[in-house]
Amino acid sequence: MQVTPDLINGCFELFSALLLLLNIRIILKDKTVKGVSLIPAGFFLSWSVWNIYYYSHLDQWFSFYGGIILLVVNTTWMGLALYYRRKERNG
Repeated sequence: MQVTPDLINGCFELFSALLLLLNIRIILKDKTVKGVSLIPAGFFLSWSVWNIYYYSHLDQWFSFYGGIILLVVNTTWMGLALYYRRKERNG
């Protein structure tokens, strides 16, 4: 297999998803979200959505599949963050 910019970028996408899994693990353990603004997280979530379109448009399939994994992890984290923020506010 030839190392291409698409393959390298796909690996970055996949590694990013793996790192974000650490955040999911922490939020599930702590059952709370503190010291984190959801605005930047929301921006990066929307960027993940954009990347799915963009990579497929460019026929960059390694990046596309890595991006799908990152999108799933980003969406999971955001869902958990919103859930625990709402739960905290409602007591």
